Amino acid sequence: MVVKSILFIVVLCAFQTDKPTSLLFFGDSLTAGYGLSPEEAFPALIEKELNKKERVARVTNAGLSGETSAGGLARIDWVLREPIDIFVLELGANDGLRGLPLDQTRKNLQGILDKVKNKNPKAKLVIAGMMVPPNMGQQYSKEFSKIYPDLAKKNNAILIPFLLEDVGGNEKLNQADGIHPNVEGHRIIARNLTAIFLKLI
Repeated sequence: MVVKSILFIVVLCAFQTDKPTSLLFFGDSLTAGYGLSPEEAFPALIEKELNKKERVARVTNAGLSGETSAGGLARIDWVLREPIDIFVLELGANDGLRGLPLDQTRKNLQGILDKVKNKNPKAKLVIAGMMVPPNMGQQYSKEFSKIYPDLAKKNNAILIPFLLEDVGGNEKLNQADGIHPNVEGHRIIARNLTAIFLKLI
């Protein structure tokens, strides 16, 4: 009888500690789902897709419209109040659109990753690559795009080469501003990225 009771407690404890994997999407208006409802943004769509059969993931959307890498570095401590299993960094696009110094963008993004690793040493890191329009200059655009693979390699992170793959530049998949994806655009982003997170969970 005692043995059975012990086994029951062990099984119960194991069940109680089997929590969903926590994913934190930290970014700007692209992550926030500018112009859309939170449920239509790609982080929420990814959570829905991951949990089709059973609840295995809990997604937090920490996107903030207009956010720069400097703003993200100032905000990250507040966002990291809860433990996380997977951290997704999607920042830098606004730096590029404003033509901010690339060395500062790189430094800020590394600072964010350092804070995440310090607070959650076991968290898996995912970095979403971005590009800037060619009107920023060929050299600037080239150096900007290198920031993300360099950071991914340095921090042993998973790299999403270009977050807006199959969406960026397509009028039918973006809102009137030509920058922010519409509902269908977010669906495509979510579809492209879900496979990555299925492997990480």
